[in-house]
Amino acid sequence: MSNVSLDAHDSSGTENQPQDTGRRRFLTVATSVVGGVGVVGAAVPFIGSWNPSVKAKAAGADVEADISKIQPGQQITVIWRSKPVWIVRRTPELLASLASIEDQLKDPNSEQEQQPVFAQNRYRSLKDEYLVLVGICTHLGCSPKHLKDGAFEEYVEGVPEGFFCPCHGSKFDMAGRVFQNVPAPLNLVVPPYKYVDDNTLLIGSSEGDA
Repeated sequence: MSNVSLDAHDSSGTENQPQDTGRRRFLTVATSVVGGVGVVGAAVPFIGSWNPSVKAKAAGADVEADISKIQPGQQITVIWRSKPVWIVRRTPELLASLASIEDQLKDPNSEQEQQPVFAQNRYRSLKDEYLVLVGICTHLGCSPKHLKDGAFEEYVEGVPEGFFCPCHGSKFDMAGRVFQNVPAPLNLVVPPYKYVDDNTLLIGSSEGDA
């Protein structure tokens, strides 16, 4: 009886050992997988924090503008850093008229820091033909309207075209220069920009920027 009992015990141990080993392997693998998933899950938001958000990229990104289809006298608007930027193609006649009104302006020579150095001239632009302005009044941040075809003469006698702010009555000529006796203290802002080629402007970067 004693021998039979011993044989049965040995047989039972032999049968259980592979089962226990297999279970230990399964638990080890499962624990490793779950632990690995946990590490990856924790790492994703951390790694994501290294990258700037889409909103942050948009806030500081340069903007390209195609000017190839702008006809003389026309204006287009693009958005840069959440601000409207106007691009106006001025006619030769309009450019010639800018000198005649300078005695009516607060800062005709653009001495205040409202433009890059390259635009510190009568036309406030890199190329005389194209005017580039941030379309926000320097008084309280309203957006002026571009009045043309004689409509601006309602506000400034003898000047057929310009920018008029409907909020508080500030007036600007077609170089964005502010008229005297209005609430706005400064000329409209000229943003940094450069020409990528004859048909493309890059707003946000100037010539010589890295």
